[in-house]
Amino acid sequence: MTNLKISRHDLSTDKTLRPHSAADELLLKRVAALDTKPKSLAIYHDRFGYLTCHLQKMSPVAVLTEKSQEKAILKNGLSNNLEIRRFSNPLSSLKKKLDYAIVKAPKSLALFQVFLEHIAHNSTAKVTVEVAFMTRHFTPKLLSISSQYFENVQQSRAEKKARTITLSGKKQVPKQDIIDTIEYRNNQYQQYWGVFSAKHIDYATEYFLDCFDLKPEDKTILDLASGNGIIAKEIQREAPDAEIHLLEDSYLAVESAKMNISGPNIHHHYDNDLSSFEDNTFDLIATNPPFHFEHEINIKVPLYLFKECYRCLKSGGNLQVVANNHLNYKTHLTTIFPKVDILGQNDKFVVYKCVK
Repeated sequence: MTNLKISRHDLSTDKTLRPHSAADELLLKRVAALDTKPKSLAIYHDRFGYLTCHLQKMSPVAVLTEKSQEKAILKNGLSNNLEIRRFSNPLSSLKKKLDYAIVKAPKSLALFQVFLEHIAHNSTAKVTVEVAFMTRHFTPKLLSISSQYFENVQQSRAEKKARTITLSGKKQVPKQDIIDTIEYRNNQYQQYWGVFSAKHIDYATEYFLDCFDLKPEDKTILDLASGNGIIAKEIQREAPDAEIHLLEDSYLAVESAKMNISGPNIHHHYDNDLSSFEDNTFDLIATNPPFHFEHEINIKVPLYLFKECYRCLKSGGNLQVVANNHLNYKTHLTTIFPKVDILGQNDKFVVYKCVK
C-alpha cells in the first residue's frame, strides 16, 4: 500500500479521531487482490479520501453526497501531490458503465439503497460490488437490501473487526422513485432517500418551530443545516419578503429543499461552513445543527459553526438553536454571545436565542 498522509480535514478540532477505519483498509485489500484491474471503478461514501487517494492510479470516480467529503478529498489529494478531478453524485448518470464499485457502508440504510440503485443503473451486467463496514455496525438489512439488486450476496469473515459483502450477478430491476413525502401542518414536503428524518419531520425541528421567534425586522435570514427546507419554508410563510438562505452539507438534502422552497428571495447553498458569507450579513440564523456524523458524536463541529454564526450576524442579530438537552450548549454559547436566552424547553429539547 502506498504510504500516503491522509488527514480528516473537517470542522472538528478533535485530533484523536482517525480519517479511516479497518473497513477502508479491507476494501483496499480486496481491490489489490483482483486478478484483473477494473476498467471503470467508482468509490461510494469515501468520507476523507482514504480510498480515492490510494486508488487514484485507477482513475476512480468518487460518488459523494456531502460537500465536506469533496473538500477533504481535494485537500488530501493536494497534500499527496495527486490530481483528483472525478466526482459525481447518486442523482447523476455516470459517463462510463461501472464494472467494479466499492462502497463504505453508510449508517443510513436508505442512503445505502440509494447507492445500490445508482450502481444498478450505471454499471455493466457483470459488475462486482464490495461493501465494507465495521462488524459492530452490521445489520441483516444490509443483506436484504443487497439481495434486491444482486443474485449473489456473500459476506466475508471478520478481519480487524471489519467485514465486506461481495455482490455479483446483477438483477434487472426497474428504476425506483427515490423520493419520500412528509406531511407537516397540512403541507407536503418531498425529500430524497437518505436525507435525515425520512418518514416524518424531525422532532427537534418540530419543537423548534413551535418556539421560534421571528421579528418583523428579520429581513436577511440563514437556515443553517437546512435539511429538506422545512424551517426555511415556515419562515417564508411568515415573512414572504425576507431574503432567505439555506445552507446544507448534504447534496441530497439541498436537492430536496429545492423541491420544497423557491422564489426570487430564496438562495440554496451546498456547503458545510459559512466561509462564503461576509461578516455582519444576517439578522437571524436558525439552526438544528448536526452533531451525529455517521457513527460519531462530535459537538466540536456545531461549536465551530456557532462561532461562525457570530461573525456572520449583524450587531443585534440573533442565532436560534434547537438542541438535545444533554448536549448542554448553553455553557459554550455564553462564551461566544453576550446574551443567551431559552425560548423553550421540554424533557428532550431546548431552544436557545443568542443575541450578538
